[in-house]
Amino acid sequence: MSHPALGAVRFAVRDASRPLVVVGPSLGTSVEALWQDAAALLTDDMDVLGWDLPGHGTSPALDDPASYEGMTFEAIVKGVLEVVARAQAERGDVGAPFWFAGVSASGAVGLRLLLDAPERVAGAALICTGARIGTPEGWHERADLVAAAGTPTQVSGSAERWFAPGFVAAQPQVATRLLASLQVADRFAYAAVCRALASFDVRDRLGEITAPVVAVAGGHDRPTPVASLEEIAAGVPGATLTVLGDVAHLAPAEAPAEVAEAVRRLVGLVPPLPDDVAVASGAPVTVAPGGRTAAEAHAEGMAVRRAVLSDAHVDRASARTTAFTADFQDLITRYAWGEIWTRPGLDRRMRSAVTLTALVAGGHWDELAMHVRAARRNGLSVEEIGEVLLQTAIYCSVPTANHAFAVAQAVLAEDGEI
Repeated sequence: MSHPALGAVRFAVRDASRPLVVVGPSLGTSVEALWQDAAALLTDDMDVLGWDLPGHGTSPALDDPASYEGMTFEAIVKGVLEVVARAQAERGDVGAPFWFAGVSASGAVGLRLLLDAPERVAGAALICTGARIGTPEGWHERADLVAAAGTPTQVSGSAERWFAPGFVAAQPQVATRLLASLQVADRFAYAAVCRALASFDVRDRLGEITAPVVAVAGGHDRPTPVASLEEIAAGVPGATLTVLGDVAHLAPAEAPAEVAEAVRRLVGLVPPLPDDVAVASGAPVTVAPGGRTAAEAHAEGMAVRRAVLSDAHVDRASARTTAFTADFQDLITRYAWGEIWTRPGLDRRMRSAVTLTALVAGGHWDELAMHVRAARRNGLSVEEIGEVLLQTAIYCSVPTANHAFAVAQAVLAEDGEI
């Protein structure tokens, strides 16, 4: 097929004085069902234009199912550009760059748009998506099932994949409208999008993207887990990543305020987050300085943590980790060990000396005992540790240093060092 004719939803289309944000749906949803709550938070100061996947929502189904054969995301991009051209003719800015926000399958369309028509995209929010999604075998199997038996076969599985635990019970109306849009989607169009996803893979081209990109992940997302968005954020120069902790796969419906905030940040209507952290739903999130992903920062931090504190110590700490303390353990591994202890400005001997001093000053005696051992592993001699503690007698008080010497002596004696 050349390219599909796509339907549009005009959440707000006024004039070229306002930024234009073009939003897209996930496979099996209509753009109105998915974006209506988030769009309502954007339309005060920007135009929001939605488009639907072939045979979904406002997009017509083709009379001949064979007409869907060979449909690709490159073809869908052309359909999206036609939808945008019609709206821009009304706004008076035909051909001008626009902002894009896409979820899952429409996020994949957004990646193709960024690669195939870079001059048209001012920036993109890529939400709950991936540079490759799933496996070709899985997509072809689903396509065959839906083409034969219809989209209602996907309702039960989608209800599990789409929403974070507790969402359906808390927001039944939202869940119902999304699942209803799935049931009425054309089965042959749905299957065609599945087959397009089977052949979609732009992982090796992410570095070619030059427009600003905000990647948004759901902490409970199974179809496109956080790692998929980390891959985009790491591969696209200058991209940032925000993780919504209580969200699964349909972020604009599950967390409309947070998604609207991410879009506003992309467009420049709210200040950017600091370079080293993105925050969503109150949770610190997975952006590491220097282009590293959170997973990379965690891995580097864990390597240093083990080198400094010993495998035995870290294994004991890991064994004591509970659901209540897991986020804190992740925080200290990524930031204390992955961001500070990995910096090249001080060697580990110097960092140990500084750490000992700070722990004495703060009266953190259990931590001091741990870091006396760490200081020996980092190359400080017993005599040098004594010199550091002697220095604290002047600047932290003699009674404090007296207690510090007692703690250090007990540790060094236990380890046979003195």
